[in-house]
Amino acid sequence: MKDLIEKYDFKFKKKFGQNFLKDKNILQNIVLKSEVDKETLVIEIGVGAAALTKYLSDSAKNVLAYEIDETLKPIINESLIDKDNVEVLYIDFLNSTVKEDIKKYNYSKLYVVANLPYYITTPIIEKIINDKLNVDKIVVMVQKEVGDRFSAKVGSKQYNSLTIFLNYYFDIKKIMDVSRNCFVPAPNVDSVIVEMKKKEKKYNVQNEELFFKLVRDSFRYKRKNLRNNLKNYNLDIISQVLSNYNLDLNVRAENLTIDQFIEISNKL
Repeated sequence: MKDLIEKYDFKFKKKFGQNFLKDKNILQNIVLKSEVDKETLVIEIGVGAAALTKYLSDSAKNVLAYEIDETLKPIINESLIDKDNVEVLYIDFLNSTVKEDIKKYNYSKLYVVANLPYYITTPIIEKIINDKLNVDKIVVMVQKEVGDRFSAKVGSKQYNSLTIFLNYYFDIKKIMDVSRNCFVPAPNVDSVIVEMKKKEKKYNVQNEELFFKLVRDSFRYKRKNLRNNLKNYNLDIISQVLSNYNLDLNVRAENLTIDQFIEISNKL
């Protein structure tokens, strides 16, 4: 990677959050832990110097990769010169039509495996969900602080509306921590690799729009309790549900489980 960067005089761009993973052991570990095989179509977001792409192509049936920075083309082309199962689209993933892009592929499993740009981690994952991509698994490297929120436990400081949003769709676990020193250039924070597996059994939510609005509003002001955050809701109904768990309207949102939010939403 270093040789290619120097050969093509590549300049890292802060606006794209470019921090390339250089540690071969971690790159191999990502692919191994992802359990990518010859039945898998992998979507990669943020190709960089194609270090991860090469390892993915060795294990996957196909890799469909998105890269916003066209100045990386010569580096990517040389890195993937002998890989005939990789397609790189030079487009902003957030503006892409992934459902159309994957139609030409035959596969049994659809995975997203990527070292995500930190500044757009949440929008990328929200797009995957909102576009209703039938993704079986997501394995991504993200900023440690963000990754901790993904898998946060009820009652912890990291637990928030994003935690509930993601856990509604996925079973989430942390795979491993990654030091900032494993990147070129080194970012100012450490990273974590997180696995998100599609839930086999969906939650029984009567009105998803209401449910997600309720969750967002409950966490709107982190230090306020439900009584203050949910003034525009039927507090009598909410109070009745909470009483079943020996709780009241003075409780804060981070102390409620996803099932309790669902019960409140369904009663409302």
